[in-house]
Amino acid sequence: MKRSAAEILCEYGPFPDAGKVNGVTFDGRNVWFASGDRLNAFDPATGEMIRTIDAVADAGTAFDGHHFYQVAEGRIQKIDPATGDVLASIPAPSSAAGLTWAEGALWVGDHRGGKIHQLDPQTGAVLRTIESNRFVTGVTWVDGELWHATWEGDESDLRRVDPRTSEVLERLEMPPGAGVSGLESDGGDRLYCGGGKTGKIRVVRRPRRASSAT
Repeated sequence: MKRSAAEILCEYGPFPDAGKVNGVTFDGRNVWFASGDRLNAFDPATGEMIRTIDAVADAGTAFDGHHFYQVAEGRIQKIDPATGDVLASIPAPSSAAGLTWAEGALWVGDHRGGKIHQLDPQTGAVLRTIESNRFVTGVTWVDGELWHATWEGDESDLRRVDPRTSEVLERLEMPPGAGVSGLESDGGDRLYCGGGKTGKIRVVRRPRRASSAT
């Protein structure tokens, strides 16, 4: 396993009227984060807040290219980004935390259970489970790599894991006190990391493997 310090490229926030970060996603242009009673969007080029959507936003957030999915009071709600309307909902696994969309499915972290579940987005049925030996607080896929965030006590890191075996392949260790409460990739080298009650979002550089470098 490769182990190194996380390279933090920059920080955003805290933002007005958004005291915490519960989940993070990226729509291809803007970064969105959940702050308890709404979704918030900011431009990563400027850090400027540009839009909010009123929604119960307890934990993980995901975007499938058309709709948001948001962990809310024990369920995962499908939200229309244009209107903020809840279009559908499915059951969320126990202690659902991080959330992302990949391969036509939702991937959700079971925080206390130390697991990542692949869910059928229509029914919420668990399609497969990946084990972790840490609290899972964020999940993302990029370039065929599965990354998840952990946060226990004062320690937090980002882990690249083998989705077939659950083996930890790489760890990026965050500085003490820089906990990660949500995780999403921009599809390239930037990993957006929610900062919990700090209200900040930190950007960590994703290391490129030789096989994936272009």
